[in-house]
Order: sequence, then structure tokens, then C-alpha cells
Amino acid sequence: MHILGISCFYHDAAAALVCDGKLVAAAEEERFSRRKHDFGWPGGAIAYCLREGGITIDDVDHVVFYEKPILKFERILSCYVSTWPASYVAFLKALPLWLKDRLWLRDHVQKQLGTDHDILFAEHHMSHAASAFLVSPFEEATVVTLDGVGEWTTTTLGWGRGSEIQLTREIRFPHSLGLFYSAITAYLGFEVNDAEWKVMGLAPYGQPTQVEKCRQLIRTQSDGSFALNMRYFAHHYSAQRMFNRRFEHLFGRPQREPESEIGEFHQDVARSGQHVFEEVAVNLVRAAHQLHPSDNLCLAGGCALNTVANWKIMDQTPFKRLFVQPAAGDSGGAVGAAFYIYNTVLGKPREFTLRDVYLGPSFSEPEMETALRDAGAQVRWEKLPREELLQRTAAFLRDDKVIGWFQGRMEFGPRALGSRSILANPMNPEMKKIVNSKIKFREFFRPFAPAVLREHADEYFEMDGQESPFMLLVPPVRVDKRARIPAVTHADGTGRVQTVTREANELYYELIRQFALLTGVPVLLNTSFNVRGEPIVCTPRDAVNCFLKTGLDYLVLGHTLVSKP
Repeated sequence: MHILGISCFYHDAAAALVCDGKLVAAAEEERFSRRKHDFGWPGGAIAYCLREGGITIDDVDHVVFYEKPILKFERILSCYVSTWPASYVAFLKALPLWLKDRLWLRDHVQKQLGTDHDILFAEHHMSHAASAFLVSPFEEATVVTLDGVGEWTTTTLGWGRGSEIQLTREIRFPHSLGLFYSAITAYLGFEVNDAEWKVMGLAPYGQPTQVEKCRQLIRTQSDGSFALNMRYFAHHYSAQRMFNRRFEHLFGRPQREPESEIGEFHQDVARSGQHVFEEVAVNLVRAAHQLHPSDNLCLAGGCALNTVANWKIMDQTPFKRLFVQPAAGDSGGAVGAAFYIYNTVLGKPREFTLRDVYLGPSFSEPEMETALRDAGAQVRWEKLPREELLQRTAAFLRDDKVIGWFQGRMEFGPRALGSRSILANPMNPEMKKIVNSKIKFREFFRPFAPAVLREHADEYFEMDGQESPFMLLVPPVRVDKRARIPAVTHADGTGRVQTVTREANELYYELIRQFALLTGVPVLLNTSFNVRGEPIVCTPRDAVNCFLKTGLDYLVLGHTLVSKP
């Protein structure tokens, strides 16, 4: 049985293919279109998934969309009517989009796919919940979903058992923890639905001097529920603004202009907003445990990508084990919708656990050579035996060279996990500045992830035996190791850890091991293979282009070592 899951038209468009209960392929459209956060029709991602599965659309048994557009339109129309005439401009902008495609989504999908298949629809937060629980290693778990908004729902609490999921409580729009964080993001002059990471990265540089003001924006109760103080927000009637003038008056300053100087005040607002986000999230998860007790927690929705909060949740709630599906935002809804149909609706037993995210396309050595030949005299390259490739690359990293690393199948989700990565020496205290300024072209405060051999994770990080294969936890770096790996130790002494095993990615594991043999440190600096404003590279040609326009010293493309003349 083949089930095609589709997510598009709102945030990161994606497609996923489930065959006989196994996730065969999944990818975001941005990797193919080269438009970051592309939310349009995921034609490239769908074509790839079908190709990877060795099938055509005629072989697909069910096509499922990750949410219910009629319910979403009902919410939008209801909010705009209730806030008229303040919503007039937003209504005029939204109406053509809905009348053109979104209200007729079934017909649109059938036309794009060239099929008369019936199109199934799952609810947005059920797709989130399924994307976490149904691919988790847990037979039973408490389930919590948190994001901006789906149709009406912004937050759910529930449970999963076997192939069944029940969402028993919800919080509805306009009250949203995700939109609270987006308002902080917008106030700090960053782009909503793209730069929430920047707030998380900036927060450790500040002090919690604005916490009480942030608490005025959102109230939380002992039962875990919360509500925004709508006097300060505008997202329920405006498509352009997250907050109103009262929000700016509360903080005593206007919104920061994009790309302008970031001062101490902005750092403090980021720290305070992150602090209150964590308070609300921890309170909610504690309530979920009281409602549906379990040792296991599954988190999903865009808020589950707040890795700092994830660590606080594990540290401050009774849960012993956490699973976050790495594409926790809307792109992962394509995966969740497909598994929801297969396991929950059709009642098929669960047979798949997500142990890695290498679900995108791979490329042959001849395809890589074609990309290099097309680059002509701009590159020099040589094919190397596996052991020599690993040894030379590890030596380059030891000598503070920065490497573009392109191997195997591309990752699904927002994190590069050793297939499409930029790697560097974590021991050099200047390396963070070098990579941010000369290669990634991004802000000084953005942190880099430590990729550590799983068996050494507790030696370097206060992990307490936790695994973090998808880079979704931010534990403290052990005090005696911070000076040893300064480039991946953030301002607050933490690191966004990726634990690496031989089973998940043998070549990546062996490279870190070779680096450890040379330096005594089983850790590498890992960041995504892209520059600011672009998606992670997908093809060999993307990798070569990124290599040529940045300060990368070497590119390892399969078994080929590439340098610049």
C-alpha cells in the first residue's frame, strides 16, 4: 500500500511517501525550488518521492493533505468579520488566494497530480501528533502539539497507544504560544516563520530584565492552559503585523528595524521572551502528564523546534524519555498525515521507527563528477580511497580548515545531520566567528552545533544518558570541557547536541572518530550546508555553487576531495 502525504500553501511545503507502513522518502520543496521556506505546490518533492519509491501516481492508493482547508477558511473568515473594519486590508489580500486555489484544494491537487484519486484530509494538529507518536520508539506516550495555528487549534494534549491517537484537550486561536514567540521575533526586527531561531540564539546574551512585561502578554493557569492578552496583539485581524502600538508602548521602544544594530535591550527582550515561553511550555507539559501519565513524551508542532525549551521540559517535568520528530513544523505534517491514514484510520499495526532523517535524494559519483566538470577551472578535484579521504579530511579539520560535507541521502527537516553539513574544528575559539562571517554570512550570535560520538556524549555534555540524534536538545556543556570546545559552547554554556552513531551514519561517525584520533576530541562543529537566505543544498551542483561563493576551504563530494585553485 502506497500513501502520499502532502503539506503546502501555508508554511514549508513538503511531500512524504509511506509504503507498506515504512517511510520511503520525505523532502521539503525548498530544496528543489531553491526558495527558502517555499510554501507553494511541492511538485519537486512529490516527483522525488514517487521516483524514490519506484512508482507513479497511478500506483498510489491514498493521497492525503495535512489539514482541512474549509475549517481554516472558516476561522479566517470568522476572525476577519469579528474584527471588521480593522481586518479590511488583510481580508482583501486573503480572499483571492482562497478563491483561486485553497477553497478548491481537492480539485487543485487532482489537477496537479494528473489523477482522479480522491483526496483525503487530516486535521492539522492530528497530523502533527501522528508525525511524532506513530514514528516514535514508544508503544504508548503522552502527546503534546504546539504551533502558531492550524485550522482553529494552536495547542493539543492527548495520548497515543499502539496505532491509536486521542487528542483530549485543545487551546484555540487567537491564543497561541507559537504566535507569542513570533510576536517577540517580529518586535526584534526578525522575519516571522523564519528567524525564530535567531531569538533563541540571541537570548543567552541578554538578561531577563523584561520578564514581567512578557508575562503581561500571556497568562498561564495551573491546569496548563494559557491565554494571550489580546490588547497587545494584531495577528487576529492583520496579515502584516503580529502586534499593535500597545505592545511597543509596553516595552517602551518601537520595533527594531531589520538589519539595524542589536543592542543590550534587544538581547534582554530575547532572553525574557524565551524565559516566558519556557515557563508556559513546562507548565503545559506538566499538566499533560497529570492528565495522561506516562514516562514517554512526544512533542510536535513548530514550537517543538525550540530546543532550549525541550531541554527544560525534560529537566523540569516527570517525563523520562522524549521524542521529537525532527521536521516538527508543517513540513512534517506530510509524514504525519500519511501515517495517520495507514496506522490510525486503516488500523494497520505500527512497523516503522524513525531512527534517522536521511530521507531525501542521493546522487551517484558520475553525477557529482558532472557538476565538477561544469565548474571547469574554478575547482580542482581528486577521487580518494575511503580511508585516505577520512584521514585527510580529519587532518584539514584539525588544521582549522572549514569543510563542505556532501554525502548520501539528504536530510529531511531543518537540521543538517551529516549529509549536507559544513564541518569545522570546535577547539578553535575563533572558529565560530570565522564560519559566521566568512561562510554563512550571518549574525555574530548564531550558535553552532556540536556533533559528538554517542559513546562520548556524557563525557562532554550533561546529558544524563539522553540521546539527541536529531539535534533537538540543548544540554549544558560540562564545565571542564567548555574551554576544550569553545566554538560549539554557546554564551550560556550550552550546546545544541547531535549524538552520532555508526548505525545511523557510518561515514560521518568515522570522520569524527578520525578527528578524535588526531586531537583527542570526539566532537566536530556542524552547521547546515547553505548560506544565509538559501535552503540547505540538495544536489552536487548546489554544493559546488555554495563552495565557490563562500570561504569554504574544501568540499568533500562523495569520495572526491575538491579544492580551489
